[in-house]
Amino acid sequence: MPMNRLHTWACRSELWARGVERRTIPWALEGVDLGADVLEIGPGYGATTRVLVRRVPRLTALELDAALVAGLRQRHGDAVEVLHGDGTDIPLPDARFSGVVCFTMLHHVPTPDLQDALFAEAHRVLRPGGVFAGADNAHSLGFRLVHLGDTYNPVDPHTLGERLRRAGFGDIRVTLRRGTFRFHAHRRAA
Repeated sequence: MPMNRLHTWACRSELWARGVERRTIPWALEGVDLGADVLEIGPGYGATTRVLVRRVPRLTALELDAALVAGLRQRHGDAVEVLHGDGTDIPLPDARFSGVVCFTMLHHVPTPDLQDALFAEAHRVLRPGGVFAGADNAHSLGFRLVHLGDTYNPVDPHTLGERLRRAGFGDIRVTLRRGTFRFHAHRRAA
């Protein structure tokens, strides 16, 4: 998904990476057990990946942009299995992962239908009892301005729970805080 120069610079910055490590990931995953085998959808430049690889025993990252895939592979080597692919059509088997995560990327998925396809795919690749978790920003004027020239399709946190339920999830929690939201949803146990 295209990003403007300011947005690209920000997402590659050490300031962004520190914020992800100190605020975003701890808040988004508070009280969440991802299990031992986790899929990250849409890691982008990898600020979240570099935190997750220290938190989970096995991490797979699925990224749409081929250049970002190459950078992630170079930075993480064998510590992370980095795959080139689309979160709306995940090239992996059913019920493989104990956890699926995505952080600050849902607003880059161009349509609500494609976002719903991503939710359905996250559900499909989760084991029964597995968790889908993440965080993103809610719509605001400032958030929109940062994304001028970008793909910008923010998820409404007030409707996210119902959308996740339609994808098959249960035990859904969506929490809104200061313009950001986090979510946790489980694939029902068999």
